[in-house]
Amino acid sequence: MLANVFDSRELAVQERAEAWRELTGQFLAPNEFDIEEPEAFGASLSAADLGDVQVAAMTYTALRSRRTPRLIRRSDPGQWVVGLILGGRQGIDQKGRQQWAEARELVLYTESHPYETRVEPTDGRGTAASVVARFDPADVPLPTRHLDRLLATPLSGSEGVGGLLGALLAQLATDTGPHRATATARLGGVFTDLLTGCLAHHLDLRDRTPTEHRRRLLLLQVRDFIRRRLGDADLSPSVIAAANHISPRTLHRLFEDSGTTVASYVRGQRLRRVREDLGDPGLASRPVHAIAGRWGFSRPSDFGRAFRRAYGVSPAAYREDRLRRVRGARPAPCGSWPVGEDQPQVR
Repeated sequence: MLANVFDSRELAVQERAEAWRELTGQFLAPNEFDIEEPEAFGASLSAADLGDVQVAAMTYTALRSRRTPRLIRRSDPGQWVVGLILGGRQGIDQKGRQQWAEARELVLYTESHPYETRVEPTDGRGTAASVVARFDPADVPLPTRHLDRLLATPLSGSEGVGGLLGALLAQLATDTGPHRATATARLGGVFTDLLTGCLAHHLDLRDRTPTEHRRRLLLLQVRDFIRRRLGDADLSPSVIAAANHISPRTLHRLFEDSGTTVASYVRGQRLRRVREDLGDPGLASRPVHAIAGRWGFSRPSDFGRAFRRAYGVSPAAYREDRLRRVRGARPAPCGSWPVGEDQPQVR
């Protein structure tokens, strides 16, 4: 999904810092940079548009950046940014708040007000990494005056709705495969729903968001719960509803409104995981029935019929054909975001 835009290794050492400044000014917002060791500087950037949301994944060595009033007067598209720290740590100073965000934390800032950031690698390779998403605050159904309270404040990217948002951003940072335009637009909508839910949670404003948004967010959370418990053969609508503090009737209505049923969704996700494992050369010695049981199919005969209905071949025939054609290739990890799915995969 993300296209490689910049790799400093393709440039002469003396050209890298200036090229990075120009590039980030085009894809993000113009900043001033202080680079302590220009001769050792390295960076990369990949980017993509998800509808109205722009996503960029970056790696870089130590640096400081400043968004000054002069730069804002020159160019201010009014965008806000949420970033997920993937490696190293990032200090940010905006509107009087000075905080450090560590790996797996989210940080929110606006390009319409001055800020200063500092990036410090913490690994032996001397590089840090992050993925950022630029968005129009008008697309987030929360008052901007409330959003200001979260500027330059580290938020969890590994728990609750923040964990779902963090999982989506982390997956986008490594996803370089092709996606249909409809799929990318859908991901943009999911990003906005997750971001809204995360910010509303931290602001204690969940009841202030539109009813339809809350329904979409609830569906995302329920689907995540299901995917993390696919191996439980006793996973039932009543168990799912109770764990998510809703009635079975509400649960069924959520899935009906999305064009499917609870049972169909659970079965489809289990079949997807079984299919991934059957195509994994590292699991070639594991019996088919054991793989099916791992993902919640307790009756081999029921599993065999469901697999054949879904994919048109028996599980054994699928495995034989898949391993013959892609032996040595690894399947997409179960934590990936498959095309056609409108929710993040969270382990």
